[in-house]
Parts: sequence; C-alpha cells; structure tokens
Amino acid sequence: MDKSLLGSLAAIVGEENVRPLEPLAPHTTFKIGGPADAFVSPRSVEEVSQVVCACEQAGVPWRVIGCGSDLLVSDEGVEGVVIEVRDNLSAIRADGTRIVAGAGATNAAVAEAACAAGLSGYEFACGIPGTVGGAAIMNAGAYDGEFSQVCACVTCVTPEGRIVEVPREEAEWSYRHSMFDAARYVVVAATLELTPADPAGIRARMDELTAKREAKQPIDMPSAGSTFKRPKGHFAAALIDQAGLKGLSIGGAQVSTKHTGFVVNAGDATSADVQALIAEVQRRVLESSGVALEPEVRMWGREA
Repeated sequence: MDKSLLGSLAAIVGEENVRPLEPLAPHTTFKIGGPADAFVSPRSVEEVSQVVCACEQAGVPWRVIGCGSDLLVSDEGVEGVVIEVRDNLSAIRADGTRIVAGAGATNAAVAEAACAAGLSGYEFACGIPGTVGGAAIMNAGAYDGEFSQVCACVTCVTPEGRIVEVPREEAEWSYRHSMFDAARYVVVAATLELTPADPAGIRARMDELTAKREAKQPIDMPSAGSTFKRPKGHFAAALIDQAGLKGLSIGGAQVSTKHTGFVVNAGDATSADVQALIAEVQRRVLESSGVALEPEVRMWGREA
C-alpha cells in the first residue's frame, strides 16, 4: 500500500491504530483469513468519516468490520483498508424508551443494557454473535424478532464523508437485506425504540433464548453463524439433513453435527476448505431437493 496513505491514516487515527498487513483471522468468528493491506481503528465517528474520505481520495478500496461474525475472509487476505469499529464505537446509552448504541456494540451488550433499563424488544438478539452495525446492515433476526422491528433510525457515514441519519422508513429492510451495502454507507450507530417492561421478565426471556441457542447450535466451535439464508418455504438445515450431509467435511471445514445449518471450523480450516464445502452442500441439496441454497455468510477476497 502507498506509504502516503498510511501516513494520512496515521495522522487521522494515531499511528498505534494503523496496522499494515494485519491478519484478519483473529478478527473473525470463523478464525480464518489472510491479511488486510491496512487495518485501521478510528476513535470516533468523525475519524471514520476522515478515513473513508482519505481512502476515496486515494482510490483505495475500504471495508468495515465489527466482530467479523458473518464473514469468511480469503486465505490471501483483502486489498485495501479494513476499518474496524468494534473497539472504539461501542458506547450504549438509554434515553427514555430508546437505546442508542454505537455500531461496534455487540448485540449481547445491547440486550443487557436494555434489560437493565427495563426496556423490552431486543431480547431476540441477545445471542446473535455480532454487532449492532452488522445487525442493521443484515436486518439480523432470530426467534421471530428482526432488527427492523425495533430500530428507529441508523446513523451512517456516506462515501463522501457526510454523517447522515437514515430513518426506519428509508432503510429498505427485508430478509437479511438493507440499503446500506448498495449505498456504501458505513453504519456507525443505531437508535432502538423499545417498550418499558419488568426487567425480571426480560431476563427470563433472554435466559430462555440463550438456553435454546446453546442446546441447538454449535456455539463452541468457530463459525460464521447460519451459513445459508432460509429458502422460501423451506429450512436450510432440514434440506441439508435430508441430503445426508451432516458431518460432511472438506479439509478442516465441516457441516456441523449439532446443527446442519452451520459450517464450522473443525480444525485449521482454510477459506478454500469452507468455500469448497459450501459449494458441495449447494450442489447436493439442489440435486436432492431442487432447492438452490444461497450463502448468508459474506465472502471477502482480494478483489474489492
């Protein structure tokens, strides 16, 4: 990467917050992935804006990472700058019936803060392994709840560096989709509109959902969560089960024996292993059921 851009980034966020050739495996829940040309940790929304502008002016591709919980990074790594928001943009505060959370705040932390404030509505997300920023972008959901049901507005940085508020009505949420990707908006915060309720009841619901997740999902193994989107009229795990693919392995990647909707890193899996296994599952499910599975996990390669 051009040294002048590295210098500009260091001037914005501090030299200690710019890491050239940073391996991305430790920054993803899959524990897979080669290096980014530069890994940058802005300390504020304003610094996010400045970093985006610097990259745009230099013609260098940039991407944003939170927990890396829905992400498969190429073994060769990625080109350009990866902007990390988890460490510094994770503040959470209650404001009446609202929770305002930085994009780097984990869903678990937001659910805990809401519970402490006696606000109900985000219990469904207490076990979703990601950040509020990722939840906004993907319209994350579980147990009949979706992010779009409780979010009032999302604060974003545009590719031109403007800080804008996107109200619920303009987010274009649908199943695992929003307008933020296509617009190349960086989600930096979200405001949730919740309902006052007894904290004990909220806690009981969170405990119930956590127990369900622990019983059914392979949370003790590295993965990117649910590997495939839910096909219309079907459940991905059921189709994979019916195709006899439970436990199928390629290299270190395996179809989970606990929940076949998950591909897990069973030991030193490479990105190539996971991609090959996903493709094989897609091929065999299509062959057995006629249903085309679409990956939910996002895949990053050297191309921007």
